[in-house]
Amino acid sequence: MIENPIDSHRISATFPHRLARDAAGNHANVAHARTRDEGRRSRAGAGSQKEGGMDIGIEGLHKRFGTFPALRGVDLRIPSGQLLALLGPSGSGKTTLLRTLAGLEEPDSGRILFGERDATRLNLRERNVGLVFQHYALFPHLSVFENVAFGLRSRKRRERPARADIQKRVLELLERMQIGELRERLPDQLSGGQKQRVALARAMAIEPSVLLLDEPFGALDAKVRIELRRWLRHIHEETGYTTVFVTHDQEEALELADRVVVMREGNIQQDGTPEQVYEEPANAFVYDFLGRSNRLAGNVRGGMFQADGCGATFACAEVADGAAQLYARPHDLALVATGEGLAANVIDVRQLAGRYVLTLELPQQSRVVEFDVGNDARQALPARGDLVAVRPLRYRVFAGSNGDVAKKG
Repeated sequence: MIENPIDSHRISATFPHRLARDAAGNHANVAHARTRDEGRRSRAGAGSQKEGGMDIGIEGLHKRFGTFPALRGVDLRIPSGQLLALLGPSGSGKTTLLRTLAGLEEPDSGRILFGERDATRLNLRERNVGLVFQHYALFPHLSVFENVAFGLRSRKRRERPARADIQKRVLELLERMQIGELRERLPDQLSGGQKQRVALARAMAIEPSVLLLDEPFGALDAKVRIELRRWLRHIHEETGYTTVFVTHDQEEALELADRVVVMREGNIQQDGTPEQVYEEPANAFVYDFLGRSNRLAGNVRGGMFQADGCGATFACAEVADGAAQLYARPHDLALVATGEGLAANVIDVRQLAGRYVLTLELPQQSRVVEFDVGNDARQALPARGDLVAVRPLRYRVFAGSNGDVAKKG
């Protein structure tokens, strides 16, 4: 990530701080992001509480639906006990990959390994995976207790636990999920958050080798989503299940996962920790998809980027000459003196929680630029119609007219 050498001291280098600014002032989420590494360390020392996970190997996975290529040779290794997020826009292949892991879709080619076992042609029951869907998929005529017990009761007789063991397992799970008092209720008597806890308890009841979650919080309102993803993080730390969850919510993936895999058009664009994919995006797509961003079209000459219609230049030593795109986050911009930055016209000023957002229009640029200004700067806040100059304090430059060529700026 390029920093302006003059102004770099004004930006903290820590990931939680940057996520805090990009998360629009949600202080509770920021606090969780700051303690994620501590949670990982505590998980490492809590082996006696874990129920266990399994390594997953994905090798050269291809899947087509008619003429549409949903997966294009995906390779991935997921170590035991990891919480991995599959993140991407609609049509990226993330749900197809999850369903293929579950045995709900059969790949055209490639292999899936659960530990040392080739699971490619095994069905869902044979794979012993726990599934949680966005819309819960609870049995409406069964109580909470019976929904959770269903997977155990439906096993073949020789594999079915004794009635007393089922009772014990289900009650323990309901208490762990903090819904023990709801065990006699029917699903239509529960809130959305309670239903999702029941769905997760049911998935865990069979002691799965892998937990697979498909947009588990997508049907919930924002406040409940935040509460449940922190609760899921806690449950994962207790149990140690290898867990894969699909989401299109960037903030959810960055806060919850140990590792984030960003997908696009059936391919993996980047695979890394939340800090890596946010701070060191592999290409323009990843940068633009992970959080709010500004994009300036321009050209590189001799290691310097110049935006179309603007006189200011920005260092990018490793980017080849030619068309390029500069990306910067709204909170990584600063107001500077005229002539020292990008000349822009203020076309909108709006107040959001904890900050103001200026919308700027730059000459010869097809996209407007958003600039976050903290409340402490409101005395000098520009007004609509003002001419200002801004300069990115941190930015990335990607070669190519659409920024798809991954070059570290």
